[in-house]
Amino acid sequence: MKKTVLTLAISAIVFGATTQVNAAGFQLAESSATGLGRAFAGEAAIADNASTQARNPAMLSYLEGRQLSAGGIYVMPDIDVLGDVSIESSLLGSDAIVIDANAIDVADDALVPNFYYSNQLNDQWTWGLAVNSNYGLATEIDSTSAAAIFGNHTSITTVEFNPNIAYRIDDEFTVGAGLRIVYGEGEISATTPSWIDAIKANPNVPASIAEQLPAAGTELKSMEGDDISYGWKAGASWQINKHHRIGLAYHSGVELELDGSAAGVSYDGGQDVEIDGYLPIEIPAFAELASYHQLTDNWAMHGSVNWTEWSVFDQLVAYFPGDVKPTGDLESDVVKEENFKDNWRYSIGSTYTVNDQWTLRAGVALDKTAVDDEHRTTTIPDSDRLWFSMGTGYQVSKNLNIDLAVTYIRMHGDAPITETQDLLGLASVGYTGEATGHVWLAGLQVSYKM
Repeated sequence: MKKTVLTLAISAIVFGATTQVNAAGFQLAESSATGLGRAFAGEAAIADNASTQARNPAMLSYLEGRQLSAGGIYVMPDIDVLGDVSIESSLLGSDAIVIDANAIDVADDALVPNFYYSNQLNDQWTWGLAVNSNYGLATEIDSTSAAAIFGNHTSITTVEFNPNIAYRIDDEFTVGAGLRIVYGEGEISATTPSWIDAIKANPNVPASIAEQLPAAGTELKSMEGDDISYGWKAGASWQINKHHRIGLAYHSGVELELDGSAAGVSYDGGQDVEIDGYLPIEIPAFAELASYHQLTDNWAMHGSVNWTEWSVFDQLVAYFPGDVKPTGDLESDVVKEENFKDNWRYSIGSTYTVNDQWTLRAGVALDKTAVDDEHRTTTIPDSDRLWFSMGTGYQVSKNLNIDLAVTYIRMHGDAPITETQDLLGLASVGYTGEATGHVWLAGLQVSYKM
């Protein structure tokens, strides 16, 4: 039986925001190494190769014949979440117990691959196929870490399949559309920290209460599963003249209804039962307005403004329609208050053609956070991000091109975290800290005209 994560959304958020600061929430920006070299500035208005359809299907009309493009971007995060855990309970006295809860290098390196194909049918019609990932990566801390109660392991892997079609109306205008088929799998767990054993051994804690506390490393919640859902995307381009072009693209939200089960002592009270449930969630829509400007024979400038509808993440509510209910006979449970807001990304880049073989690219971007300071948590340490990118392209032959790119992303501004959680009704556990770090991205793209 498929076990779909009741809190796959949280899994994605933890993974997307904690493990990488390259895009807000849990959205990945790495559609190709070609675009990475310019910080994805002007992406919806540029057609270097078949990867252009990842952002704007209308740009397929600019590709001749049949083309293949494949590559990958290696993500190397160095993210620390630094802070303290405080424990307050009448059983432990009037003063809170404060414990160091620094988590160092919480995110693993990961490869984000991609594959694209385009086929020009005639002067008007071109179709293509895109296979890439828009959400992913993972985080993990020790199961007895001081902050493990807020989540010790989270991962999500997604693959998106996009059949796309483009139509050239005339020399100025093109339009395109595509189907988003999204497969995702993920897992999440939260465990009791090591300090729980010290509380159990505290002589001020009655034996009857100590017996209710699970041992260090006990799973409080553990969930895993997968799902498939669908959406759509559309785009258009306007060739103002031979030197200037504008592109506009929109990707719809993808609605998921995650059917599965919930487990762990927080839900099942330590009993060997399976609790059926589901959680409605919407992956947000996003859009891009881009422009491309050929200023000289060798030099071009381009830029983008991107918007993502993160405000659809207000709260996540799990529902339990089955006969077996969580502890307390819950019909539903507010899994997490999100209070996200729509976010914006601004980028500008440049391309310089050195000669018939070599092309140089560079770009910078500002990616605004999707969460205000008062709503940031240990699982969503999102912040503003600054991108610094450079890349190069080498024309190996008439039909073969290789692109290389590297990007440095650093968190910009403060990212304070304040979060509280109830420990089985016996104590209030708080976290106060800050997320810090940076990410390096390195990409390779190989494109071939068939």
